[in-house]
Amino acid sequence: MDVPPDFLCPISMELMKDPVTIATGLSYERKNIEKWFFTYKKKTCPATMQSLKNFDVTPNHNLKRLILAWQNQNKASQSCSSSSSSSSPSVKHDDMLSLLKTIESSPFKVSSLKKLRSIIEIGDELINTDFILSSGVEVLVQIIVQILYESHDFVTFRACEEALGVLQQLPLSEEERTFELLSKQESIKSMAIMLQRGSAEGRLYTITIFQKMSKNNYDWNFVIQDQGIDFFKSLLELVSDEICTKASSRALDVLIDILGGSKKSRLKAIEAGAVCVLIELLPDSNRSSKCEKVLVLLKLLCECAEGRQALVEHGMAIAAISKKILHVSNTTTKIAVKILWLICSLHSTERVLEDMLVYGSVKKLLALLHIDGRSSTKDKVLKLFKLHGNLWKRYPCFPCELKEYLALVDDSR
Repeated sequence: MDVPPDFLCPISMELMKDPVTIATGLSYERKNIEKWFFTYKKKTCPATMQSLKNFDVTPNHNLKRLILAWQNQNKASQSCSSSSSSSSPSVKHDDMLSLLKTIESSPFKVSSLKKLRSIIEIGDELINTDFILSSGVEVLVQIIVQILYESHDFVTFRACEEALGVLQQLPLSEEERTFELLSKQESIKSMAIMLQRGSAEGRLYTITIFQKMSKNNYDWNFVIQDQGIDFFKSLLELVSDEICTKASSRALDVLIDILGGSKKSRLKAIEAGAVCVLIELLPDSNRSSKCEKVLVLLKLLCECAEGRQALVEHGMAIAAISKKILHVSNTTTKIAVKILWLICSLHSTERVLEDMLVYGSVKKLLALLHIDGRSSTKDKVLKLFKLHGNLWKRYPCFPCELKEYLALVDDSR
């Protein structure tokens, strides 16, 4: 079903069940907007980023009735047309050209762009190919770059968001024209602006495109040089978004690709506060995929002296990382041990070593040594005990059984 855009919550992009209206006149799903205001302490409208003084929410009964009526109508039409639903809707070439010409020439592009988005959403390969061959991507890229020159014009901004909504549905390949056009400096600058100042919907579209570009070996050096730490702040804000999990997951993927490419990018991310943001995400990252991505990023940052310094200065870093050992997955355990190894071998302080003892890291590391088989993780753990075992066993809270084990380690040196 193609859900009418007005029925979707601008934060989660899901069909609203309990729509409420805020001071700007826009409607949101109640639980999402209340979380935005009262959990995350935001003082802006998520869609327009307009500053607010009034945070009251009012039930939108009319909209709720319209959504229910639409749902009932769709149930009826689906049951009637189920037998004939196998044939895909088609769009004639002339209709595509006419729609693109309207988008190109009209000052009011949003409604036509929404119509184009609903066509591309069908996912028909022939329609998408016709759109690309009809220079559709060129038309939309021209709309996107307009925000470089008219960044304060709301109509231009909305048209840019809708254009990105179309483009994010297209497949991207390094050899194709679409990738080439989106990789141009003007396009990248425009999308970076959208990432910083766009609505929740616009930022989701942009990060989806960036994720696809990451998978096609895009070189991020221009963005890093042009946008600096502001680009990383925008990505980190998306990473912290617990309402739109799609945007958060895709932002993590993009960050892994960028930070894995150069040390310079890691230094910029550290300057933008990445270490602190990632550590504070860890306690709630219980799904293995998200937890692994967060730990991979921390590992990359800890390969720099500045990253290790930022980590040891965070009061709960050791506790948050240690909790993931033997708790989420084998991969998270492996990465967490690698982070502790980097800290303890290159940036160990008495406070860090004490925290490892107090928060159970040492006990978990010992448990890893009792797992059968040889591994690089176990080798790192053994080296940690050889490096710092003598210090740990001087603490009164150090378990007796561990002292006996360390004595055996000492004998084996």
